Amino acid sequence: MLSPVIAGVDGSPESLAAAEWAAREALRRDRPLRLVHVRDRHPRGHSGEPANAAQRQPAPRALRQAVERMRSVVPDVLVTGEHVDGPATGALLKAAERADLLVLGSRGLSGFTGFLVGSVAQGVVARATRPVVLVRKGEEAEDEHVPAAGGAPSIRTGYLDVVLGIDLADACDEVIGFAFEEARSRRARLRVVSAWQPPSSTSLGPGDIALVDDPERAEEWQGFLHAVLAVWRDKYPESEVLETVVEGKASTALIRAASAASLLVVGRRLPERPTVPRIGPVTHAPVHHVGCPLAVVPHA
Repeated sequence: MLSPVIAGVDGSPESLAAAEWAAREALRRDRPLRLVHVRDRHPRGHSGEPANAAQRQPAPRALRQAVERMRSVVPDVLVTGEHVDGPATGALLKAAERADLLVLGSRGLSGFTGFLVGSVAQGVVARATRPVVLVRKGEEAEDEHVPAAGGAPSIRTGYLDVVLGIDLADACDEVIGFAFEEARSRRARLRVVSAWQPPSSTSLGPGDIALVDDPERAEEWQGFLHAVLAVWRDKYPESEVLETVVEGKASTALIRAASAASLLVVGRRLPERPTVPRIGPVTHAPVHHVGCPLAVVPHA
């Protein structure tokens, strides 16, 4: 049996937005959708966050309503529901182990334009061994698509770019392959973004001299990126790929690129010691400051 796309639901608007995104993703992947409701009798004690009114709904009703809503939104997807025992972070991590993809909602917007991620979502992203997608409150199907003529929202136009953030010093097949598949399933352009920073006096070693000027250095990084993606272009010849190399901080470049994206894909290196969860500074910034759905793909 195909592993499902799994979405965590609690009856809140943000979790339902995530579930609807997960339903559309299940359709793109030709996978079933499973909605998971965590029964946590002490949500404040376990997560450090008080339960809101939606989270205090009786579990059977919240899950049943979510399943019915997803079946009406995407009738061509097989939708099932499941109750699991909490605490929430551990239960969702366990669910993710048997998922093709785990989808979670954010609690709202941060001080900028992105996610206000609760401790449960942060804990799952920092520990999961499977890809996790964060979906912001208010996300609609139209938000994934290019606006129609006159700027009107539409689901009949093509998809916005899928954006992949790549560190050329640590390019990982799992992350690159995930992004190419997401672009292929949408028939969207894949925009690959890599950032570089010129060496400083503190980063140069004894005897090192910064002989290469910035234009030549940028061209060199562009060549590195093209070489890394060459095998993937051959594997996905139907995909349009835009390679972008920018000077500056990687987190800033990704946040800027995500402003016109249907999905942002970033990697997260799995720690050598599983007991020490980490997200990483480059991934941390998009988690809190992008508006489009964000896929965090763990890799060794």
